[in-house]
Amino acid sequence: MANEESILIIDDDSKLIELLTEYLQGYGYSVNSLPSGDRALETLKSQKPTIIILDVMMPGKDGLEVLREIRHEDSTPVIMLTAKGEDTDRIVGLELGADDYIAKPFNPRELLARIKAVLRRSGEKNHSSGKKVSAGGITLNPVRQALEIGEESIELSHTEFRLLGALMENSGKALTRDDLMTLVWGKDFTAFDRSIDVHISKLRSLLKPYPNHEKRIRTVWGTGYMFVGDE
Repeated sequence: MANEESILIIDDDSKLIELLTEYLQGYGYSVNSLPSGDRALETLKSQKPTIIILDVMMPGKDGLEVLREIRHEDSTPVIMLTAKGEDTDRIVGLELGADDYIAKPFNPRELLARIKAVLRRSGEKNHSSGKKVSAGGITLNPVRQALEIGEESIELSHTEFRLLGALMENSGKALTRDDLMTLVWGKDFTAFDRSIDVHISKLRSLLKPYPNHEKRIRTVWGTGYMFVGDE
């Protein structure tokens, strides 16, 4: 089956890379791999993958450091591979801009489902590139996938962009975590965890330097979160 989408896997586990490469190629994806993160940025610029699968635990430069470097220059979707039970790695990865995560060991079929979900969200964002969302004096620019405040522009991950967009489009309305998970990840995302809270924390940290906007995202106790426009 034809597929123009390409995947870059960064992992030091050669057997896992071989397994995933064979499996994902069977679904029409072009797959390239790196055994470490040392050449990640160089490879990202030359190959321009559609999505990156990035392992956290690697010798030398770990996945979190690689993700931090990637997010300084690029917004390509990233799915992190974390050790089972390592909540800290998962939360830090999300804070740094990862779009999703999956804990090892995992079934390749689950990874494929998450890849499709992330790429679908990314595609929906690209297809709506003509529509800007504005509320409370700030704007989301879909073309640049960025938060704009005055003359300043802050690049967001795909997940951060969709989450803030969902809140802004429902300005003044309290949304539950389930509401937000459905709006951001879709109904196929069934794993309930702290992802929403972590991304909300990241968005608040981005707004904090701006006194007029640092309290735009309000916690509604017992319900969830709400974007507050000008009152």
